[in-house]
Amino acid sequence: MSDRQSYKSDLSDERWALIEPVITSWKARHPSVSGHQGNYDMREIVNALLYQSRTGCQWDYFPHDLPPAGAVQYYFCKWRDDGTDQTIHDLLRWQVREKRGRLADPSLVVLDTQSLHAAAGVPAGTTGRDAAKKVPGRKRGLAVDVLGLVIAVVVLAASVHDNAFGTALLDKVAAGAGTVQKALVDQGFKKTVVDHGKQVGIDVEVVERNPAETGFVPQHKRWIVEQTNGILMLHRRLVRDYEHRPASAESRVYWAISRRMSKMLTGTSTPAWRGA
Repeated sequence: MSDRQSYKSDLSDERWALIEPVITSWKARHPSVSGHQGNYDMREIVNALLYQSRTGCQWDYFPHDLPPAGAVQYYFCKWRDDGTDQTIHDLLRWQVREKRGRLADPSLVVLDTQSLHAAAGVPAGTTGRDAAKKVPGRKRGLAVDVLGLVIAVVVLAASVHDNAFGTALLDKVAAGAGTVQKALVDQGFKKTVVDHGKQVGIDVEVVERNPAETGFVPQHKRWIVEQTNGILMLHRRLVRDYEHRPASAESRVYWAISRRMSKMLTGTSTPAWRGA
């Protein structure tokens, strides 16, 4: 760790210890051409990613006491493309679940989507308009367990129907968590998703809203995905989609939830929006 003044988003020693083995192993498998270990401390690279996730700053506006934006972006893209970000996320998720007395992988997930405005400069070919919510940009689909931990994430144009999100999420869930037997969805997901669930061995239940209820009424078990969406909104980089590639937007979710889970495992609190 450098001698710079710390940021609230920095990893503590205890939290870094949870992530460090994966990063050290990755670094050993990816030596530089010249054989040296690189100019930047890997903990500082991760700190810089978490700083950007929390504050939403642009690459060109990185603080000068963090590693250069080019170096941070290099590792962000490498870890996005080879799945290291998801490896870290999944290892932390398994530990959190086991700490709560649950099996490593869940038997039930909750699916939902959230439409986000896209920032200027995001390629138009990867965006669209959500006709129902009147939001131009991208849509983020989540599959979470009953603890609100992310099992799968899919980011596509906002114009894509929830059915496509549902089938894509179910495919990811089936591939990554074979223990899942049931998925709860809202009425935005149709019979196509239910039928696809049967193909991958997951019973999809459409939770219908009580027509007598008005306003926002949390639905049993389904409310947990709304909580996860709220947690993601604490990360300013995720409030609006700034990423040129949908895969980068998905990676941002993994880093944000990994940050949260490292705090859960070490018993530290998350600063409120106005305090961070």
